[in-house]
Amino acid sequence: MSHDESTPDTSPETTPGDRRDAVRAKAKQVQQRQSRTRLIQRVSLATVIVAVVAAVAVVITWTVSSNASRPMAQPANVTEDGFEVTDVTGVGSVGAEPTTPEVDDNAAGEEEADDESDSSGNAAMSAQAEPVETPEPGVVDIRIYVDYLSSGAQDFQVANVQQLQKWVSEDAATLSYYPVAMLTAKSNGTKYSIRAASAAACMAHYSPDDFFKFNDTLLRQQPELDTEGYTDIELADLAQASGADEPQTVRDCIVEEKFAAWVKSATDRALDGIPDTDDVSLTGTPMVLVNGTPYVGALDDAMEFAQFVLTVSSDAYYEATPAPTPSPTS
Repeated sequence: MSHDESTPDTSPETTPGDRRDAVRAKAKQVQQRQSRTRLIQRVSLATVIVAVVAAVAVVITWTVSSNASRPMAQPANVTEDGFEVTDVTGVGSVGAEPTTPEVDDNAAGEEEADDESDSSGNAAMSAQAEPVETPEPGVVDIRIYVDYLSSGAQDFQVANVQQLQKWVSEDAATLSYYPVAMLTAKSNGTKYSIRAASAAACMAHYSPDDFFKFNDTLLRQQPELDTEGYTDIELADLAQASGADEPQTVRDCIVEEKFAAWVKSATDRALDGIPDTDDVSLTGTPMVLVNGTPYVGALDDAMEFAQFVLTVSSDAYYEATPAPTPSPTS
């Protein structure tokens, strides 16, 4: 059946205005869809950000709570933040031999003359810094606060180590070292003072009989100020060379800086006040206390320090000895 071409077109005629309205409607639909898409994207992004922030907050809270609940590692064999020396052997073979204080030739001649005329003079202390005897009864208490980057601490150790060994071996004195970190900022950001003190605490904790030797090594082979100092691995090597009883355990302790937090805390306590003293606080290193009295003499003069020890111990002796009671007279 064929269509009748003469049949009139009854569809409404599209005017230019209708076409414009249709375009506007279409554009409006597209704009609405784009707005919805952007809104969904914003909501999704905000949801992701909130989720990430919440996750970070959970991690931080867990870390803080874990650190707060975990006690700070405290070394063993410590008394009021100090390590008492239990073995003074083996130091002579570590590092350079101790230097002797310089003696003026004229003063030496005068000392020889004095020795001939007075046998009770200064013969007790020779140019070799021969230790002096301490009065009986009583044992002198010597405490040394040491930063292993302090050149003064090195000077004192080298000058006095032999007589310190003698006094301790003869039970004339007790000797304790207090590792602190006063020069943390003087090692180009490596915090050597803290790391070295932590290493010393590791040795005192796991191998107390070798602490004195390792302490002596750290001071004699001290790095220069304002350098990076030894790495943790190198500190562990020095500890092993000093004869650690448990070398691998000591090495792990040093490399992990196990007692670094304790060193910081011990330093703060010393800055606040040193126990068993007359309001003495740590102001620099080394700080050497003899029966609680600070030594303020030359750090590299063993004879001067020996005389100080003798004076302090003599005062303690006379204070502890009661005055004799007069006998009745007829």
